[in-house]
Amino acid sequence: MAAKVVNARKIKHPLEDRILYAVVYTIIILFCIVVLYPIIFVVSASFSSGTEVQLGHVYLWPVKPSLDGYEAVFSHKNVMNGYRNTLFYTLAGTTINVIITVICAYPLSRRDMPMRGFFMFLYTFTMFFGGGLIPTYLLVNSIGMNNTIWALLIPGAMSVYNMIITRTFFQNSVPVELLEASQIDGCSDARYFFSVLLPLSQAVISVISLYYAVGHWNSYFSALIYLRKVELQPLQLVLRNILLATRISLNEFEDPDLMDGMVGLEFLVKYALIVVSTAPIMCLYPFVQKFFAKGVMLGSVKG
Repeated sequence: MAAKVVNARKIKHPLEDRILYAVVYTIIILFCIVVLYPIIFVVSASFSSGTEVQLGHVYLWPVKPSLDGYEAVFSHKNVMNGYRNTLFYTLAGTTINVIITVICAYPLSRRDMPMRGFFMFLYTFTMFFGGGLIPTYLLVNSIGMNNTIWALLIPGAMSVYNMIITRTFFQNSVPVELLEASQIDGCSDARYFFSVLLPLSQAVISVISLYYAVGHWNSYFSALIYLRKVELQPLQLVLRNILLATRISLNEFEDPDLMDGMVGLEFLVKYALIVVSTAPIMCLYPFVQKFFAKGVMLGSVKG
């Protein structure tokens, strides 16, 4: 047995395989550099001096470290309120999205559901055809949700794409024998859904939760259309207003030295805004990464 282990260790890969491995690893390393360098640059620039950023002296590490950009961002009176609003919209919206998606996907995954094909056609139809921005706005306004938190939570309460992913998982990853066994034991459909199906669906629920959470966190266009109250605006819209205000204020200066300082501050604010708006959602990813790695393969294997 020991001799077999020693012989196995002495086995070398053919030259063609070693060349292939070297090429593959080289491509992966280059790809990681291409992806990571912009992130490192943005973080370094946000902590650097505005003058150094303006002159292009920042490449990898912060130059003349400074917190002026973050001070300018967090000194705005609406930033923390925007954070609270975005956190609420993300948590409440994701909860509503996941509940509606799962409840809709489960009956459509049952092969004994009457008119299942017709309902799937209706849902799929909405992925290709919609009413448009103006009819949607008129609808939201007519039912009294304009300028309320519900305008950001209800109109996009379910993604048909995520519903199809969830339905496919229920069909292909949860054995139908579990449903048959539960029915033999007298289990109702509701009991089977909550006690059997959901505990086995943590992977797909985590994946669609991440999709919905990222969408809510990055969303600003809906708030730009429906929300006029500043106290209801999410973080993304607040940061957009800060960036626009910084650009407008540059036109009010006539002193060249003061103008240069403000231009440098504008660069710092841009990079600080990127970090402030993306850091929280990036910190969430490691907690669902193990489910996400499994979830991207949902529905790829049949049978």
